[in-house]
Amino acid sequence: MSKLKKIQNFDPNGVGLANGRFIGLPFDEEDAEIILLSIPWDVTVSYADGTALGPQNILNASTQLDLYDPLVPDAWKMGIFMAHPEKTWLKKNEKLRQKSIEYIDFLEDGGDPENDARYNKLLDEINQGCAALKTYVYEQSKKYLSQGKLVGLVGGEHSVPLGYLEALAELHPDFGILQIDAHTDLRKAYEGFKYSHASIFYNASKIKAISKIVQVGIRDFCEEELDVVRRSTGRIKVFFDHDIQKKLFKGSTYHQICIEILQQLPQQVYISFDIDGLDPANCPNTGTPVPGGLSFNQAIYLINLIVESGRTIIGFDLCEVNGKNEWDGSVGARLLYRLSNLMGKSNGRN
Repeated sequence: MSKLKKIQNFDPNGVGLANGRFIGLPFDEEDAEIILLSIPWDVTVSYADGTALGPQNILNASTQLDLYDPLVPDAWKMGIFMAHPEKTWLKKNEKLRQKSIEYIDFLEDGGDPENDARYNKLLDEINQGCAALKTYVYEQSKKYLSQGKLVGLVGGEHSVPLGYLEALAELHPDFGILQIDAHTDLRKAYEGFKYSHASIFYNASKIKAISKIVQVGIRDFCEEELDVVRRSTGRIKVFFDHDIQKKLFKGSTYHQICIEILQQLPQQVYISFDIDGLDPANCPNTGTPVPGGLSFNQAIYLINLIVESGRTIIGFDLCEVNGKNEWDGSVGARLLYRLSNLMGKSNGRN
């Protein structure tokens, strides 16, 4: 059936179809404009796990979404297809996650892997597994990008977008990142994990095509990470949550703050959305929740302003959604839909 026929035969006002597809939409991989890659991975999380099951939780919850988006009214017609999490990677994740728990417990008990051959070998195995995942994400992203698809990545922990960013860098020689997050994620090989969830933007900063990293909602960080920001000489700009709240308390409007954020971004923008960037009321079961953060509507308002400014969203990720709680999945599904719609609109696909 052609894409046009699928659109004509689909009732956007009907019951959410449990057809195994995002929001019950009728599109498949071939005719969808937007591909959502599911990456079931939480090997390096340092607190609560469960985000490896986040993509499936989002997919399951998505059937309860209504399709009308006031910012992009006919967005669903672009076609969104969400790939199911691959079972092979789920199994690899389960195996390595158990090993990383053992390794992290060893560290927290004061152990030193440099002086313990067994744990040094365990660390090497985990790092090799994370490197293999990065390669997989790169190859999958590149495949869809080469087909002219727009790609959104659904984690899993926040380490997973690195391979996608590397693929985008081959297409776009100059782009910026808008990172909505509670954490700066600028630690170098946190806990010894080269591709730690807490190291994603330290690693991303090594990609030359990324000219700017703008972090919003940050409220949990260490001195090492502040030093990375200072040494970046403006390449990394942080809008700390306490500064945003202070401006609001003193009478600034949120719109004015968003304009300040926007002014830091280049023409092409990648959005990296760790759901713990939101107020924990929206994501109480995420791996590392932190008090404070943006409301759901504040986040969407900021992203919509990027589109209204004429900038192009070249890709995005949504990470750290818990896989074991329906509320977290419901919020994640709604956020994923709006990110997809606004990316499509900014690329003229709507």
